[in-house]
Amino acid sequence: MNTLLYFHGFASSPASAKITALRPMIEPEIELITPDLNVPSFEALDWNAIVEHAIEVAREHPPDLIAGSSMGALVALAIAQRGIIAPMVLIAPALGIADRWRTLLPDGDPILVFNHARNAEVPIHRKFFEQMFQVRVDRTPPPSPVTVVMGRNDESVPFDLVENTWRQWQPRLAPSSKFIAIDEGDHGLTAHAALIAREIREAISGRT
Repeated sequence: MNTLLYFHGFASSPASAKITALRPMIEPEIELITPDLNVPSFEALDWNAIVEHAIEVAREHPPDLIAGSSMGALVALAIAQRGIIAPMVLIAPALGIADRWRTLLPDGDPILVFNHARNAEVPIHRKFFEQMFQVRVDRTPPPSPVTVVMGRNDESVPFDLVENTWRQWQPRLAPSSKFIAIDEGDHGLTAHAALIAREIREAISGRT
């Protein structure tokens, strides 16, 4: 059995709609490991603690493939830079958005954001966003083959930012890396779970 380590996005959880849709499409042939990245809690979220937790889980469950959705894609890139190497599928990845977050962040502390896992607005401390302004793990591509799946109608991460980051990566990308643009795709991409499952299977089969 192959192991897929999947990192959910910001203000989400291992019970996200995308993970729920993907699970029956890939199990039981592929074991899906979905750590909760809300560490130590969503209200007190800490980037360094997220990455350390992701590394711990990866060492406990060595992945044949790593997937990351939105902010989870940055987590995937961060652990690759710490030596956890496997092919990647990055879904609506939050590439190139550090400076954009800075311009959009409202005043105040804590800041209310909509948490999809709780289906409500939840306060989160400003320090987390200040940490994210400094996160530049997307400046270089991962050393392994990577597939990016991105919707042109993404309402959270501008398509152009992700495409521009990909172009900067291109001279250094591993063979078989590819960029998939979904014309009608939004940020959630739940309606395109079958396509994502297909890319996951293809990425794993390419590894063996």
